[in-house]
Amino acid sequence: MKSPVTISFNSFNKIFLSMLAVVALAQVLLISTAKAVELPDFTKLVEQNSAAVVNISTTQKIKRAQRMPHDFNMPNMPKDSPFGDLFRHFFGEGGGNGGMPEEFKTQSLGSGFIIDTDGYVVTNYHVIKDADEIIVKLSDRRELKAKVIGSDERSDMALLKIDADDLPVVKIGKSSTLKVGEWALAIGSPFGFDHSVSVGVVSAIGRNLPSENYVPFIQTDVAINPGNSGGPLFNLKGQVIGINSQIYSRTGGFMGLSFAIPIDVAMDVVAQLKDKGKVARGWLGILIQDVNRKLAESFGMDDPRGAVVLQVVPDSPAANAGFKVGDVVIQFNGKKIIHSSDLPLAVGQAPIDVKAQVKLIREGKTKTLSVIIAELPSKDVLAENNPAASHKGEESRLGLVVEDLTAEQRERIGLGKRGIVVRDVEKGPAREAGIHRGDVILMLDSQDINNIKQFKKVVAGLKKGKSTPILIQRGNAPLFLPLKIPAE
Repeated sequence: MKSPVTISFNSFNKIFLSMLAVVALAQVLLISTAKAVELPDFTKLVEQNSAAVVNISTTQKIKRAQRMPHDFNMPNMPKDSPFGDLFRHFFGEGGGNGGMPEEFKTQSLGSGFIIDTDGYVVTNYHVIKDADEIIVKLSDRRELKAKVIGSDERSDMALLKIDADDLPVVKIGKSSTLKVGEWALAIGSPFGFDHSVSVGVVSAIGRNLPSENYVPFIQTDVAINPGNSGGPLFNLKGQVIGINSQIYSRTGGFMGLSFAIPIDVAMDVVAQLKDKGKVARGWLGILIQDVNRKLAESFGMDDPRGAVVLQVVPDSPAANAGFKVGDVVIQFNGKKIIHSSDLPLAVGQAPIDVKAQVKLIREGKTKTLSVIIAELPSKDVLAENNPAASHKGEESRLGLVVEDLTAEQRERIGLGKRGIVVRDVEKGPAREAGIHRGDVILMLDSQDINNIKQFKKVVAGLKKGKSTPILIQRGNAPLFLPLKIPAE
């Protein structure tokens, strides 16, 4: 018979070893779990960089129209009618009998950041657009007037200058090395709440937005709201990798889609604004569209890619190089063109007055053309020289696509010889004034509008930076709206 002491000892030995194994396994699991849920500590990053982030407020003076048209009298309206208040608000009590001009101010808020000790501040163009006064508020509560060194609407960039000592500055990183999934942190003034911090990840890189052809945006899920515009986007090293510029939203607030201008693009713009006060970009002179599957088949292509040429601007670099309508551009200076939006970006970054190689498909065969890139003209010059824009009236200045009324339309509406119809409203003063598609323009700047030719002449004579009344007919009712002409 075995000794009971021996049996007890052996059993204890086995239990002890089993317990050691369980403890060791638990420690491994705890360490693994801790590493899995560990998040970066953003506190030092914020402490080191928030002082260089500024709040930007702007003031814009707007003059209400001085008077109604000379032959216009304020109609009699019920006392409780909101339209009476609307007319008096914009044109004064006197209506056509000499209402006095009135000036009022509007304000807007945004963000920015200091890039060097000389006092240069970077922000968005739309933050300071049409501003009469720009105030930069520092973290130490100093408020300084800023001077605009230069701005670039196409990239939504502006460079400001303030005069101050002991300025904190940000560290500039590289957006070219960004990877999807990296952490990103924004500091700004959403809704005027200074130095608010939000965190997320890089959702995508090289995003092309429909209204922006020259910026390969960084997409993030960092919470960005009105007031964040112009503020910096940091990486974990505390380096600025982008400038928060836009959000995609159906409500006006954050919905998980935010877009930032890559810092590499931004600093190139800054360098040009410092040097010349403007930005020069390359230009081909073609109108393009994307190639879908059916188009690819019709062009004899194996897969949908590239940019198909719709029009070639006369006397443009593309025209001189022999581009033709129907050409499909698939490569520019060695860079593949997968989507049509890739081409304007590649051309815009190309050196001006330097020969570029463009590979395209013409009638099912691959062909290479040499083209000398020119400088991208202003929007107004492009609109004048663009054959596709010839029917679009003054879209470049007011954002309107207009057409003459047919005789049948005039008879049906009962307007006699007056009026042109609005076929589309692009981004610009007309949209801001509240003009809609289908509205009929009857009068502009106190002058009757009878046709597009006359409309263009009146628009050309409008003073920059001023408001003027525009009379439209919407449905069966006439309506005056105040139209603010851009200062630039």
